[in-house]
Amino acid sequence: MKSLTFSQALNTGLRASMERDSKVVLMGEDIGKLGGVFRITDGLQKDFGQHRVIDTPLAESGIVGTAIGLAFRGYRPVVEIQFDGFVYPAFDQIVSQLAKMHFRSRGNVKLPVTIRIPFGGGIGSPEHHSESPEAYFAHTAGLRVVAPANPQDAYTMLQQAIADDDPVIFLEPKRRYHTRGEVDTELIPEPGSLYRAKVARSGKDLTLVAYGPLVKTALDAATAAEDEGIDIEVIDLRSLSPVDFATLNASVRKTGRLVITHEASRFGGLGAELAASITESCFDYLDHAPVRVTGFDIPYPPAKLESHHLPDLDRILDGVDRAMRRGGTSRGEEG
Repeated sequence: MKSLTFSQALNTGLRASMERDSKVVLMGEDIGKLGGVFRITDGLQKDFGQHRVIDTPLAESGIVGTAIGLAFRGYRPVVEIQFDGFVYPAFDQIVSQLAKMHFRSRGNVKLPVTIRIPFGGGIGSPEHHSESPEAYFAHTAGLRVVAPANPQDAYTMLQQAIADDDPVIFLEPKRRYHTRGEVDTELIPEPGSLYRAKVARSGKDLTLVAYGPLVKTALDAATAAEDEGIDIEVIDLRSLSPVDFATLNASVRKTGRLVITHEASRFGGLGAELAASITESCFDYLDHAPVRVTGFDIPYPPAKLESHHLPDLDRILDGVDRAMRRGGTSRGEEG
């Protein structure tokens, strides 16, 4: 076991994948000598050379387009997008080309491209640096979308994503980059586990679903709720597409109540799909309608206001109170 920060775990996972497979190449803006804006690729160009850790122009569409071409030639490109809001210039390449090629070719062409995107707020940055674009990609057939929440998953899931023959959008909660945890670098993950949710905390009264940056907040909320006699089960979704509904349904059928939280806007967000799907499959088990605690339906606010925009401990506990029929307000329910 090693004590690593989230960012160190990602760096170690990239290194392991590059050592294992010479076809793994990294591409992105300032990822070489600088090591990336968050230093995730620090030291990799020095050790693997400029032909495998490639500093690109500031052109996301060109970066992803080049990665698609490399994947056609048998490589496994790993693309870094500096910030979540910078991915939009590459949206056409991702949605119209990368996501479609496997189906367009009747399965004859595989494009194993991993696109790393630091996402979410909480670091005091403005719009284009703090956004949560996951719903766009989860809605796109042909893409896999995952989001680790801790250093162990960062290390393991990144290697699994790179090894996957499907294109993977790999969302990294940037405000958790400095979170430290124990990482088993010898762990061999079970096949297929990349797309499974995890029960991060067992409970019997209510199911609280989160992913990425809000898993820690959800766990803190579960601890705080203990003082009021509420036993919360926290589900770390991990995979946003496909969703592990088997794990979610089993939890909701046990607890009878569901709260979903994410930083992205409420309307059309991932929480809406989770709530609808779980209601369809667990309607007879629910004691209350699912509750969503999310960001508001506005462009990302200035840094001084982001603490009011992002779901926090109090807003999540308010959602828990509503699901438990213990009062609460509509705050966090209306965007």
